[in-house]
Amino acid sequence: MDISAKTCFVLDLDGTVYLGDNPIPGAVRFIQRSMATRDFYFLSNNTSKNPDAYVRKLADMGIRTERERVLSPVVPLVRHLRARGQRRIYPVGNEYFLAFLQELLPDVQYGEEDCQAVVLAYDTTLTYEKLARSALLLQRPEVAFYATHPDLVCPSPEGPLPDVGSFLALYQTATGRRPDRIFGKPDPDMLAPLLERYPREAMVMAGDRLSTDKKLAEAAGIDFILVLSGEARPEDLPGLERQPSLVLPDLGQLL
Repeated sequence: MDISAKTCFVLDLDGTVYLGDNPIPGAVRFIQRSMATRDFYFLSNNTSKNPDAYVRKLADMGIRTERERVLSPVVPLVRHLRARGQRRIYPVGNEYFLAFLQELLPDVQYGEEDCQAVVLAYDTTLTYEKLARSALLLQRPEVAFYATHPDLVCPSPEGPLPDVGSFLALYQTATGRRPDRIFGKPDPDMLAPLLERYPREAMVMAGDRLSTDKKLAEAAGIDFILVLSGEARPEDLPGLERQPSLVLPDLGQLL
């Protein structure tokens, strides 16, 4: 892979640019020194936050970017809902998810009456009431079931926390249903707007997760840089059917 030919960098956030609230110094330096000559986009499956929160967090680390460069699973979710005319949904998500969803789809209606779809996000305010009501709705075959992303856990300074993938195991046990569609990494629809704008040979994805970041790059047909600053470890590599284009301790090595 010729790094000098890459003009579009798609970067995972936690584990690649920072760890929790702690910036990865080499990664930050690489981004800061390259922004004049390369386009950077930042991608997270975490639907408990909206793009503005990531813009502020990156700015606090010395990385200036716009919300349009923060890619969220909520965007392809909204495209899907709009294409199917589904506006009456029961959301399982926190206030930030609900606000961002309504911003992108102003005529969406929340509630159980005439519900067309249950939408599961990373709900950091999850209650038994939400679980119970959404599980009952999913017993109706005409109600669609969507999840914003498949991550089993969300990293935290104290250790991994249950994420959407863990919630899905609960729903499958309780209702017998799996989602009709799961958005977010590794679904290549996450990169659809960029794939229309840049040739694939000019793009590269960088991330620390083999299960989502690497699979997304492969599904989109672009090169992948695995960084060992987050989840992945060198011992994870030998058994892979397909190796990353490049493996680095962190993005600072590109300097």
